[in-house]
Amino acid sequence: MEWRVGNLLQGLGNEEGAERFETMVRGAGARIERIVSWGQASPEGFWYEQGWDEWVLVVQGRAGVRCEGEELRELGPGDWLWLPAGCRHRVEWTERGRPTVWLAVHLGERQEGPAGAH
Repeated sequence: MEWRVGNLLQGLGNEEGAERFETMVRGAGARIERIVSWGQASPEGFWYEQGWDEWVLVVQGRAGVRCEGEELRELGPGDWLWLPAGCRHRVEWTERGRPTVWLAVHLGERQEGPAGAH
C-alpha cells in the first residue's frame, strides 16, 4: 500500500498565475480535486453543466456561485454546495488579492485519462 500525503493550503501559486485544478485522489467512481482561484470567474455567459454530481467546499477565501434560476450564493470558509448532475451553475466571482481554495468531490464521473488529469 502506498500512502499519499499533502497539505491543502500549501503550494497555492500566486495572483499572476492561472486558476489551478489539481486532482488529489481518483478511484471507485469518485475524484477529489483542489481548485485554487485568485479572482477568477466563469466566462461571461458560460454555464457548467456536468453529467455527474459534485460536492464543493470553500476551505479558504470567498466566492459567489449561481445555479441557473436561483439567487447568487456567497460562500466563505466552511460553506459547501451540492451540485447534482445536470445542474447548470457558474462562478460569478472569487476574492481578489488572496486565494480562494475549493475542495471538490466529483461522484459518478466517467473515468478517462491518466490519474491527475483534469
